[in-house]
Amino acid sequence: KVGAPVIGINDSGGARIQEGVASLGGYADVFQRNVLASGVVPQLSLIMGPCAGGAVYSPAMTDFIFMVKDSSYMFVTGPDVVKTVTNEIVTQEELGGAVTHTTKTSVADVAYDNDIEALLAARDFIDFMPLSNRGEVPERPTADAWDRLEYSLDTLIPANANQPYDMHEVIRKMVDEGDFFEVQPAHAGNIICGFGRMEGSTVGVVANQPMVLAGCLDINASKKAARFVRYCDAFNIPIVTLVDVPGFLPGTSQEHNGIIKHGAKLLFAYAEATVPKITIITRKAYGGAYDVMASKHLRGDLNYAWPTAEIAVMGAKGAVEIIFRGKTPEEISERTAEYEARFANPFIAAQKGFIDEVILPHSTRRRVALGLRKLRNKHLENPWKKHDNIPL
Repeated sequence: KVGAPVIGINDSGGARIQEGVASLGGYADVFQRNVLASGVVPQLSLIMGPCAGGAVYSPAMTDFIFMVKDSSYMFVTGPDVVKTVTNEIVTQEELGGAVTHTTKTSVADVAYDNDIEALLAARDFIDFMPLSNRGEVPERPTADAWDRLEYSLDTLIPANANQPYDMHEVIRKMVDEGDFFEVQPAHAGNIICGFGRMEGSTVGVVANQPMVLAGCLDINASKKAARFVRYCDAFNIPIVTLVDVPGFLPGTSQEHNGIIKHGAKLLFAYAEATVPKITIITRKAYGGAYDVMASKHLRGDLNYAWPTAEIAVMGAKGAVEIIFRGKTPEEISERTAEYEARFANPFIAAQKGFIDEVILPHSTRRRVALGLRKLRNKHLENPWKKHDNIPL
């Protein structure tokens, strides 16, 4: 009613068995309120002790979960029940500890060393958030000039296209005072999601990370980023996307586990989002993954590319081997050079209007800050619907 964020501090053994169905009813009442508040006010859960059974479903429906290493646990059924039912012997920590949930399952966002760190992080985190979906994104005064130039970014991209670099560097040099709050840093490291500020106002940042799996999109990365994008969209937080993606991760395990459906979640989230969207392609943007990462075609507002950007259906070597199948190796290498000259740059895409401008890396911060100013009064509405049917 009043538009205030909700922070839950959880330490619970679950439903009280002696109360029977009445305790289950109490839980369901909490769940119902979590659902109705979702997308209306930010909801943060701090897990600061064991949480079992029903006590894990309320945090699971909130936006973000922080856990504490070695003292917080989340599981639907504890180690004793697991042993009775399946004969598996497992510790609380392995079954549902902070490390398990921030690396393997992605149930929780960040694991902290102790309760104090978790509480201080909650303060920092809430600082980035608007009070509700009707409130403005908070602004804090900053001494960091909006037009600061970062010449070190001009030499960040390695000469060899297969060599990685750390995308965190681009993010920290772009946002105010290098202050970046990353969510899920230990899960799906091939995509980086988190909150920063530009000119004092909160922005959400989504970025491919070439240091992990070459920055490919896989199932986990798609799910992580899709939920983050939808959160930003719900609370009117502009989204800045940094792109260096060679494609979706190939392989039977990805295909059999439904990469098509999971990849579609990220595509859906970006296409549905109506907040300001600024995209910067730093290096590779190949195939469907180029489309997915907030491209012009998904209503990206400002799409920039560094001169090192390569925007194409696929890499030169693979493309030429398909188009000129059966040709001699000499012809293949000749055609590869031709393909590279044509597509291993951002200018064809810019010519077609899919890229607004090719910008120098050192002016990235300035361009994003100016772009956000231009988009401050952006108003875009999706067609009326009860709700969409995101491919879950």
